[in-house]
Amino acid sequence: MKTLARIALTMVLLAVAACAGPRVRRDAGQAADPALMAAQVARERALAADSAWSLKGRLGVSDGKDAGSGSLDWSQDGDAFRFRVHAPVTGKTWELAGDRDHAVLHGLHAMPVDARDAATLLARELGWQVPVAQLSAWARGMRAPGPATIRFGERGLPALIEQDGWRVEYLAYDLSLDPPLPMRVFARRGVCKVRLAIREWNPE
Repeated sequence: MKTLARIALTMVLLAVAACAGPRVRRDAGQAADPALMAAQVARERALAADSAWSLKGRLGVSDGKDAGSGSLDWSQDGDAFRFRVHAPVTGKTWELAGDRDHAVLHGLHAMPVDARDAATLLARELGWQVPVAQLSAWARGMRAPGPATIRFGERGLPALIEQDGWRVEYLAYDLSLDPPLPMRVFARRGVCKVRLAIREWNPE
């Protein structure tokens, strides 16, 4: 019986390990290996130079009380963005478009509604806490402007970015792309969570 118990415990530990995100290097963080930081700076410059891109996947948002999710089509051209979200539970499709100075939400109400920025608009109309301005950088494994702590996984790619009170974890990458891009991103600040499961990247 003890042997069977040990085998069962081993299987559980293996299953937990398989579900975990990428391991973070012990030398990572603010005092990270200078070679890794130099490679990240070069990667960020290459990605920043390609300011027009799009992705397809799923978006999930929760705040500890309410949650929402749906399929996501996201296109970005510099500061200009367009989110198209289809929520199968409600059958609604809504579109959020704008730039750093203005955002408009279509499809949620009979008439479009707007606000000075996308984060304010989503919080007001959906109750979603989504850092839209920073997410365009974090979604591609980049730091947004401003102070940030970054830690690297075993492949030298970001495994964790901590910025503006958010903890952004990278659980998978598409290594066939150059540079590699994230496929699963989990951002958390307190009880607020934003999950991206990216199916397809399209540099434009």
